[in-house]
Amino acid sequence: MRGVRAALMLVLCCVISVGAFAAEKPVKVLLIAGDDIAPYHDWRDISESTRDVLVESGRFDVKVCEEPMILESKTALAKYDVIVMTLFTNSDPSITDAAKENLLSFVEGGKGFVVHHLGSASFKDWDEFGKLCGRKWVMGKSGHNPRGVFEAKIVKKDHPITKGVENFRIFDELYSKLQGDEKIEVLVSAYSDFSETEEPLIFVRPYGKGRSVHNAFGHDFKAIKNPAMKKLICQSVEWAATGK
Repeated sequence: MRGVRAALMLVLCCVISVGAFAAEKPVKVLLIAGDDIAPYHDWRDISESTRDVLVESGRFDVKVCEEPMILESKTALAKYDVIVMTLFTNSDPSITDAAKENLLSFVEGGKGFVVHHLGSASFKDWDEFGKLCGRKWVMGKSGHNPRGVFEAKIVKKDHPITKGVENFRIFDELYSKLQGDEKIEVLVSAYSDFSETEEPLIFVRPYGKGRSVHNAFGHDFKAIKNPAMKKLICQSVEWAATGK
């Protein structure tokens, strides 16, 4: 009997160990970066800082690609759990219908998408991209006051993205008048003197079976590496990928 119990305990320990290993499997992230409107952003600094934050958490395996043409390959995208788009606007790249379909199918099928700061201005003539983002920066309509310190408010404290984060102060651009009318769930906001209204700065929406997160923060490494922002970035990417 003791031998049977010992054997059962050994099997149970193995099951627990395998379960723990599976739970610790890193989230596979495809970070798409690229050119921006110089000299207003240092796009490589933004992408590298975002990657640093994710990698340092120990929860993510991050691949950086500086060409949106990776969207052409459904096979390449299949390896990832979430796509994070930082910046790609200066040359206003057009992408093929196949690339568009691959991105939308990736999210609709149950995976994640996170758009960062001015990334939502990408593909200005592609309406569905704006719907995927929930809101979109539109040149000539959206704007912000000069970069400075402002207080960000946690609107929903019970969401996995904002868990453990309190209201915080940050030195950043406060994006205002993002365009769009899709239904969104606002998680973080701040009052803008530019628009004289409370502006949504981190918000989410479902897209098919997947999840979209829009993070309007992150002008540079100072904003990205703000302690509260680091936590919000990691939790945003993990939630987009897993729903947890």
